Amino acid sequence: MTAPHGFSVSRYAPERGTFARLTARDSVLRRLDWPILLSALALSLMGALLVWSATRGRTELNQGDPYYFLFRHALNTGIGLALMTGTVWLGHRTLRGAVPILYGLSILLILAVLTPLGATINGAHAWIVVGGGFSLQPSEFVKITIILVMAMLLAAKVDAGDQLHPDHRTVAKALTLAALPMGIVMLMPDLGSVMVMAVIVLGVLLASGASNRWVLGLIGAGVLGAVLVTALGMLDEYQINRFAAFANPDLDPAGVGYNTNQARIAIGSGGLLGSGLFKGSQTTGQFVPEQQTDFVFTVAGEELGFVGAGLILVLLGVILWRACRIARETTELYGTIVAAGIIAWFAFQAFENIGMTLGIMPVAGLPLPFVSYGGSSMFAVWVAIGLLQSIRVQRPITA
Repeated sequence: MTAPHGFSVSRYAPERGTFARLTARDSVLRRLDWPILLSALALSLMGALLVWSATRGRTELNQGDPYYFLFRHALNTGIGLALMTGTVWLGHRTLRGAVPILYGLSILLILAVLTPLGATINGAHAWIVVGGGFSLQPSEFVKITIILVMAMLLAAKVDAGDQLHPDHRTVAKALTLAALPMGIVMLMPDLGSVMVMAVIVLGVLLASGASNRWVLGLIGAGVLGAVLVTALGMLDEYQINRFAAFANPDLDPAGVGYNTNQARIAIGSGGLLGSGLFKGSQTTGQFVPEQQTDFVFTVAGEELGFVGAGLILVLLGVILWRACRIARETTELYGTIVAAGIIAWFAFQAFENIGMTLGIMPVAGLPLPFVSYGGSSMFAVWVAIGLLQSIRVQRPITA
């Protein structure tokens, strides 16, 4: 028989059922990177248990409900999964056309932090309280915006076949657009987020094929900027104290060095297998501050031991490994740059967070991706996973 538009269809050729369509070689489910998805989900679930352990006895935080943070962490993870699904459905190429709008919204949000709408939490004036116990940290979403806007500019002429590498003028524009939100975030001041953004910019430049002079210049500018920020007194006292405690761990162990010392005690007491979930003396005794957010890795070290903490590192390693593979296999520079920016973001933020609990990095107030409690951070990292999945899903199918 003849189908519409002149296509010949055999009467004996059955239509593919739902299961067959979902499992076909060209289906979205088959083309997803499942190791990344399952590793990120496992980290979020581990994070829920660790956050629960750290907060179930903290009545001054959980409003008398021991399940308060567990439920909210699970809710944040669910919303994050929905955002990832929406990102995959829209596709990174569709979002490429919306980058100017996303960039403008990001600038407005971080500017709003500097108005009376902004709030100070844990020493950083980087939040917008939206009510109902919820708050928004716009700098988390700026990380995504910087990746997308730089990728859009640096890859435009290369993907069109007009150039082999971004020219100097294009690189200058990309760096200018990245510098604007970074400068605003520095005014908060949110030094930790600016550090992550700087590493993202460096990773993006390296992936774009830009001249090495730009990379070396960026590193030099970063060193000079750090000196100027310190000399001009742009850092708050608590930030200066954090660097002082890092440089001298024995400095004021009951004051500025308290967090790091207690974190190392907690991790060191866990041994190989840990003391058991909900049984850590440092955690139940509430000796380590901010254990549900910045210092959540100490709960893993104490209660799950080397094995549990090592599992977190392995899962993060799987995500980075698969993301590197996605960046290498995509056929467009835009996808490569986006993936590279996410890799730089995840790798540095995880290293900084875990490093500060071990005393090998200064305390910078950065959450551990997927594990720490925090809605803005959770939403941002799952959107990033959605971008990675979209890059993989939309690549050509090879024979």
